[in-house]
This record gives sequence, C-alpha cells and structure tokens, in this order.
Amino acid sequence: MGDPSNPPIIFLHGFPESRRTWRHQLLALSDEYYCIAPDQRGYRGSSKPVDVDEYTIDKLTADVFALADAFGIEHFTIAGHDWGGAVAWSVALNGQPGGLRSNFAGRVQRAMLANAPHPCLYQRALVNDPAQRAAAQYVRLFRDPASDALIDEGGLLALLQKAWGWQKPAALEQVEADDLMAGWEDRKAAHAMINWYRASEMLVPAVDEAAQLPDWAAGAFPKLSIPTLLVWAMEDRALPPSNIEGIQDLVPDLEMVKLEGCGHFVTWERPEPVIAAMQGFLRRTS
Repeated sequence: MGDPSNPPIIFLHGFPESRRTWRHQLLALSDEYYCIAPDQRGYRGSSKPVDVDEYTIDKLTADVFALADAFGIEHFTIAGHDWGGAVAWSVALNGQPGGLRSNFAGRVQRAMLANAPHPCLYQRALVNDPAQRAAAQYVRLFRDPASDALIDEGGLLALLQKAWGWQKPAALEQVEADDLMAGWEDRKAAHAMINWYRASEMLVPAVDEAAQLPDWAAGAFPKLSIPTLLVWAMEDRALPPSNIEGIQDLVPDLEMVKLEGCGHFVTWERPEPVIAAMQGFLRRTS
C-alpha cells in the first residue's frame, strides 16, 4: 500500500495470524510510506515447505531481504509483531550498518517491534523467570509430534483450543475472526506454522526442569545500534514484562512505549496508540 517512491516499511506478522494483523497501521501509514506486508513462509498463500529445517531463522530472515530485492528496495524499515518480531530482530541485527551478515549489512535503517522480545532476553527469561517459563509451555506442546494428529483431525484451531482454550477475543472483529479460522483449516499451513516453533533454537525448559542458558544467550550479545521502537502491551499473558528488563543495554538507541490494559495482540487491540507511536518515531528518525 502507498506510493512506491515513498520510504519503504516491511511489516511482519506473527502466529497464528497473517498480513492482516497490520491492517490498521497499513491504512494509517501508507499516505507517507510504502508499506509491504507479506504472509510469511508457511502462511496462507505463501510457499509451505514440509521439512522443519526450512523454517530456521536464517531462512526466514533471508526471505525478507529477498522480498525487498523483488520490489527493487535497497534500504528499508523493518516492523514486526510476535514471531514476525523475532524475524524483525534478526533482520535488523543482520541488516544494520556493520550487521552480522555482510551481504545484508547497511540495508535496514530502523526497526519497530510490538510485543516481540529481544531473542537474548527472551531466552534468558525462559530459563530464569518462572512466570515466562510457565507461560511458554505451549511451545513444548507445539513441538510434540503428537500434536500433528490433532492438527490433521481438527486444523490449527483444535491445537489452539488444547493449548489455550482459544475463544475469539472481544477486540477482534467477527469478519477478521472468520478470516483467521478459514486460514487455520488449511492443514498444510497449520503444520508449516507449527514448524516455526520446531525449527527454533530457543530452549524452553519444563516448569520444574533444571536448565542452564545456552552459550549464545549466556555471554555478550551483539548490540542493535539503529533507531528502534518497542511497543509493549503490559498485560501480555504469553510474554510478561520481564522480557523488557535490561533491553537498553542491548539496544542503546531505543524508544519504548508501554501500554497498560492491553494483551498480546496489540496491533489490533489498541491500534490507535500503536499508530501514534510509529508515526512519531518515524518522523523523529527520518
């Protein structure tokens, strides 16, 4: 959406959604920016490789740069929520000036995250914070091969009901809920979406398990130096606020907006303050 001659922003959705998680922000920002929101690998109409190792973070990251290349875009701002935020963190760390991947470095100018924890802080919280560890036990369910039969029988909805007792959130318009549930019926897509969890290197210990941090999260971690906006809904049951403790040490050029009384799906639960935060951040960092 928007004029291709305007500064580009690539928006990445999370689980178990689609590009439409950003619908409010796309409408609001497309008058000043060229907004691109794909269905990511495995979702909806996008390709659905069968093998788990097709969903590792390096491939999901490379997808974003390949998408930019397909649009003829050299430099861009990256935005992400939930799993899309996990990919956005990787895109930003690899694509900032002097980034981790030389073939991507220098292409990402800014990052905007919404309820997407920094990978290092999330891993630390999974090991050290009992609340976060307990909240993430659904990941172990998703990784369990026994979940495949549940998906085959009842689609993704059957698994979500087992994991969370899923019911339509009050803030979700019925037409959007219907769109989501129609997408969850696609068995190939449902298995692909779960493969994101199975391919992840994140250690998710059982509640009472003795666990140590993986080496990559225990020591020094590369800093993200580009201007970064982090919007955090403070009532997120899956991602407690422990995920933002100490983030300034890893992201020195950080602007944080905390939203009280809002849960995980902040992009459509509270679209107006998210839009306002993004508009202000983009104008200040242009």
